[in-house]
Amino acid sequence: MASHDAHYGGNLVDGARMLQLFGDVATELLIMNDGDEGLFCAYDNVEFLAPVYAGDYIEAEGEITHVGNTSRKMSFVARKVIAPRTDISASAADVLAEPIVVCRATGTCVVPKDCQRKK
Repeated sequence: MASHDAHYGGNLVDGARMLQLFGDVATELLIMNDGDEGLFCAYDNVEFLAPVYAGDYIEAEGEITHVGNTSRKMSFVARKVIAPRTDISASAADVLAEPIVVCRATGTCVVPKDCQRKK
């Protein structure tokens, strides 16, 4: 996360930034599955589990859990994999021995029939 992602005191990053990452993951999954970006309709559940700060490195991944006629249900997870070590220097960072799950979500996207190029 860059310094411009910090929205609150203490360099805390707005949770909406994780949802933006999940939207990017959803787009990639829909292109791979259908050959089209589709549209994100709704999140069914979002859990913010740990704080994210400017300087943290976040990996986001997702999977399609159900394919309907036009709907695609998905699940997402974001993990902090690197944390800054500003106590050492302005550019020091550590790879975390165990990634920290910072956010989980489930949601639904839609790809209209006439946009589905992959069957």
